[in-house]
Amino acid sequence: MSGGAAAGLAAAFNAPIASTLFVLEEIYHNFSTSVWLTSLSAAISANFVSTAVFGKVPVLHMSYSHVIPLHIYPYLIGLGIVIGIGGLIYEYATLHVNDWYEKLDWIPNIVWVLIPFILVIPFEMYLPTIVGGGSTMVLTIAKAAPTITVLLWFLLIRFVMSILSYSTGLPGGIFLPMLSLGALIGAIYSEVLIQLGVLPQSYFVNFIIISMSGFFACVGKAPFTAILLITEMVGSLQNLMSLAFVTLVAYEVTDLLGGSPIYNEMLQKMLSPQKLSTSGQLTNLYFSVQLGSDMDGKAVKSINWPDGCLISSIKRNEQYIIPDGDTILRAGDNIEISTNYDNRGYIYTHVEKLTLDN
Repeated sequence: MSGGAAAGLAAAFNAPIASTLFVLEEIYHNFSTSVWLTSLSAAISANFVSTAVFGKVPVLHMSYSHVIPLHIYPYLIGLGIVIGIGGLIYEYATLHVNDWYEKLDWIPNIVWVLIPFILVIPFEMYLPTIVGGGSTMVLTIAKAAPTITVLLWFLLIRFVMSILSYSTGLPGGIFLPMLSLGALIGAIYSEVLIQLGVLPQSYFVNFIIISMSGFFACVGKAPFTAILLITEMVGSLQNLMSLAFVTLVAYEVTDLLGGSPIYNEMLQKMLSPQKLSTSGQLTNLYFSVQLGSDMDGKAVKSINWPDGCLISSIKRNEQYIIPDGDTILRAGDNIEISTNYDNRGYIYTHVEKLTLDN
């Protein structure tokens, strides 16, 4: 499954390294050699095929002639703050839109499916560049900067339609829409600075590029993936310093405001409560203890394990330990837990929270 996920992202975005890191950073939250090798092999293979068929041009290739100088970096701090707050708003709206729908229980569910379908028709007819994932729109505004008013309308439309589309429950996604929203925020922010006379027009495209990384990082809580993803998609390392700078500022702002990884939160909302089963097929689950987690530095008997599971082994520095109640768990330990096959979702959800850095 990890290989398929990495391969799909690599083929779609021409970014095999970022796709592999996405699996580790966003899905597993730890480094596993077997997952890394499988995902990387699948991503490179898929990227090779897609490149052979569709060409070598990156998905979001944008031409620019300047690298952001250091005296512009104070404005990048402001950009990171704006992106961090914007990402938190987007995450909150995406995760709670269904809660708002439930309050209108007198409206049939089919209506919520039809609303975005009907709304997108006039946009497709009169503003075709704004619909879809958003890559066409990003490339269009990068070539010819619209006015601030137009960019604000684009941002509002993309924000509302992304929320409504996700809330239908139909197949879709927010991966590329997140990048397009970040690009619009960067375009608006840079246009304001250009109008104020503090930023040359030549840096407009740079701000679009670095804002995509910042927005993805603060919403997905995956900064390394964001930095590599945009670098590979754009096809240039020239913005790496400013891109990483804005990404870390945006990530820190969202983290201080209590933001959570949106994909993990989506998963938790999708999981239905499960009843423990005491018999059936045995299965093993694997976790990695992170520094600062509830497990780090504690004895096995002191941890609040969920019912229905047994810790069968600990792998530490390539050595296997058969644990007892007094065994101390440490950061970097890879633990193997046995449970009933029907309980795997319940056990995984609870144990993962114990292994992650709080």
